[in-house]
Amino acid sequence: MESYQARKVEEKWQKKWLDGDVYKVNLDDSAEKYYNLVMFPYPSGDRLHIGHWYNYGPADSWGRYMKMQGKNVFQPMGYDSFGLPAENYAIKTGVHPSESIETNTAKMTDQMSKIGAMWNWEQSVKTSDPSYYKWTQWVFLELFKNDLAYKKKAPVNWCPSCKTVLANEQVQNGSCERCKSEVTKRDLNQWFFKISDYAEKLLDHDGLDWPAKTVTMQKNWIGRSEGCNIHFPMEEGEDLLSCYTTRPDTIYSVTFIVMAPEHPLVDEFVKGTKYEAEVEKVRKEISKQSIIERTSEGGKNKLGAFLGKYAINPVNGRKLPVYIANFALMYGTGIVMADAHDQRDFEFANKYDIPLEFVISEDGSVIKPEDFKGAYTGDGILFNSGGFNGMNNREALPKIVEFLQNSGNGEATINYKLRDWLISRQRYWGAPIPVVYDPEGNAHPVPEEHLPWVLPTDVDFKPTGESPIANSKELVERTEKIFGKGWRPEVDTMDTFMCSSWYYLRYLSSGDEGKAFDKEVMKKWMPVDMYIGGPEHACMHLLYARFVNMALHDLGHIDFKEPFKKLVHQGMVTKDGAKMSKSKGNVVSPDSFVEKYGSDVFRMYLMFMGPFTAGGDWNDKGITGIARFVDKFWKMVCTENEVKDEKAFITAIHKLIKKMTRDMDNMHYNTVIAAMMEFLNLIPKIGMDEGSKKVLARLMEPIAPHLAEECWEKLGCKGSIFEAGWPEYDEALTVDATVRLGVQINGKVRGDIELAKDASEDEAVAAAKAVENVMKYLVEGEIIKVIYVPGRILGFVIKPN
Repeated sequence: MESYQARKVEEKWQKKWLDGDVYKVNLDDSAEKYYNLVMFPYPSGDRLHIGHWYNYGPADSWGRYMKMQGKNVFQPMGYDSFGLPAENYAIKTGVHPSESIETNTAKMTDQMSKIGAMWNWEQSVKTSDPSYYKWTQWVFLELFKNDLAYKKKAPVNWCPSCKTVLANEQVQNGSCERCKSEVTKRDLNQWFFKISDYAEKLLDHDGLDWPAKTVTMQKNWIGRSEGCNIHFPMEEGEDLLSCYTTRPDTIYSVTFIVMAPEHPLVDEFVKGTKYEAEVEKVRKEISKQSIIERTSEGGKNKLGAFLGKYAINPVNGRKLPVYIANFALMYGTGIVMADAHDQRDFEFANKYDIPLEFVISEDGSVIKPEDFKGAYTGDGILFNSGGFNGMNNREALPKIVEFLQNSGNGEATINYKLRDWLISRQRYWGAPIPVVYDPEGNAHPVPEEHLPWVLPTDVDFKPTGESPIANSKELVERTEKIFGKGWRPEVDTMDTFMCSSWYYLRYLSSGDEGKAFDKEVMKKWMPVDMYIGGPEHACMHLLYARFVNMALHDLGHIDFKEPFKKLVHQGMVTKDGAKMSKSKGNVVSPDSFVEKYGSDVFRMYLMFMGPFTAGGDWNDKGITGIARFVDKFWKMVCTENEVKDEKAFITAIHKLIKKMTRDMDNMHYNTVIAAMMEFLNLIPKIGMDEGSKKVLARLMEPIAPHLAEECWEKLGCKGSIFEAGWPEYDEALTVDATVRLGVQINGKVRGDIELAKDASEDEAVAAAKAVENVMKYLVEGEIIKVIYVPGRILGFVIKPN
């Protein structure tokens, strides 16, 4: 018979699905709603690569499985289309970003349609479209009006290659995450969101079904710590240096203080003094270091400079020199008390000849730093610690905090490492920040009636370190025409993570010109039931989206605090063990494989590589095996069959449904496919009835939708296969009626038998004696004992003749 014609079949069904609005969702009907969302792509090129396919194919399989379960599935798709790649392409080619994005999204949409996925294209979004970024600007203004957005001069991460500011999360090991250039520091006036106000709320993941590792990453990034602010009076004047510490038990060992080089007091301390030149020299050296370099242990990594100032230890009156140090960061107060019980402090003190003292030892005996090569970081008994001598340091810790509070020298506090979200970007292709400045330089929100505050087109894309928009005459003229002479526009654009921080809301109201989202629709469909995307977004997109969602909730715009109920991270597909990238030239395009084998085969081959959350290494040698499996399935459907062993067949089909159901529930697509392969191999032995072919077609629908629909039609079924739903199994029928047991004689297996699971001992012994090889050994002696456990073991102990 004719082999399965994959491409012909797929074109047929994709047209039928499109023409019949099979996947169109009525958003007014939220009964059994299921919002299945995959992170949308950036259209940096005009082709999908295997990484896209590995994300989108299995995500669609999950949506189809939910639809087969009777869910009303909403599965939108769009494009995260603002960002540097399109702007850099414009710099090289002169093609405006809007043109290249339009070309790329059209081609990618065509490719994604050939996946055969259930995309709700009618609800699509594109973040660079004015109809979308109008509402991104509205979200900004809501935060601005409610004191959650502000502008200030601050040291920022600067990428000299991209010529723009980077958020802390976009710096990896001291380098730009995009171009890998070394990141430096600059002082610039920048816009920030007060994500730090939400630090405590963002630590709460209760009720979320998220990977434990991702939750841990977010908690570590937020960095909550309980400690104490200790106030050190300056030797001269009335100023205090407040140091945040989680170790107030070491207060009696403090011999110096270090400040973050970025701390504003540094300039105040050294300006016009003999220390100014050296401090500036060291600051410049430190500015070239990554956070990892600054905070790592090792004496050679320590950099600092004396500020010519002294503070006083409030508990013992010791005079403490004040330094800047590279390992001191603007965390807490940006000022750190330093002592012999911290390794970095110990190394810094040794490098700069600062005296050290211990106050903790294992048994409370006095120990001296000169007898040690490193800090004493363990717990123990306090000595030289005033009224706390002889106490265990951990037990003394809250008492010391109480002592400091009662004496007015400190207070218990909670700190977070999370810094406010820097959203300003000095590049063109992004959502304009909807703010204008009056002639006195005061910031004012652009009124909503003027949104979208449109991105000007009269610009030169060449990066100079200043936003290209700053040279737009049209934007200045527009601003003065609306607001008055001397008014000026904000020229920075927003971080593209702002665009993606709320897109899941816009999908549900993508055609609504009057509001960002419909609150009533939000009540019916939010939060997202399943969110699928890469783990690399843990401390950026996923954190930002949670913050924006929480803020919109607190402002009364939505009724849910969390945007994503369940989160799954897909694994990575590598090539010869390496991550695929254009720069390495190892990106594999799926187009030729889809053209040759069909999208169902390609989808299943990717899923068969290994667990969805683990990924795998791409090798096209095995794809022909999946193609043969599809052809075998097709011919099985088209060939007349009959049941040869009814009991075995009924058990096998129910076991298959159970296995595929459980594995689909856990996204174990590779074992889902393997189970169907194993079942097909059983058919020549046990046979199959015609009705069960429909069951198999339904089981195949999520993983090979075109094949399943074609088989469904071939079997004479009317309507969509979705109407039939996912098959159910009977647990009682998944149990094998018979078992195969090995027969042991004096501990050695001499044969095997098949018998009923509840067979009696006499029946088991009789079956064993009917096996020629077993009898060969039994006749050599006298049976003195029979060991029989039904369904598990049969053994004989014999005494040789």
